[in-house]
Amino acid sequence: MKIKKFDQINVLPFIDIMLVLLVIVLTSASFVSKGTIPIDLPKAGEGKKAVTEKMKTIVINKQGVFYFESKKVNFEKLKQNILNLDPKKDTILIKSDAKSQFQNFVKVIDFLKTKGFEKVSIETQKE
Repeated sequence: MKIKKFDQINVLPFIDIMLVLLVIVLTSASFVSKGTIPIDLPKAGEGKKAVTEKMKTIVINKQGVFYFESKKVNFEKLKQNILNLDPKKDTILIKSDAKSQFQNFVKVIDFLKTKGFEKVSIETQKE
């Protein structure tokens, strides 16, 4: 019996497996590293980029759940948190999912308007 020598190793299956593993690692790493509430922002044209350093953030996801500073709250708790802010000094950033009910967004804007907030920004994606 003669033993056949291998002159080459077929690395194509190894490369395929490594590429699949790389895709899995990269996609899962982006979800873990962001640590944010997943929302699909609505698209808009050109606009000014807001300075987000000292903004208080309100997020509305597509299920209509409210978040204030990354903490899940109901609308009554959201209103209490807003009442603790200064309408003249504090800036509020609203991030609403494109698929969320528009009524939730209107409720937040209406409450901010009735309490006299002057610095309100809305985050969108560039088209």
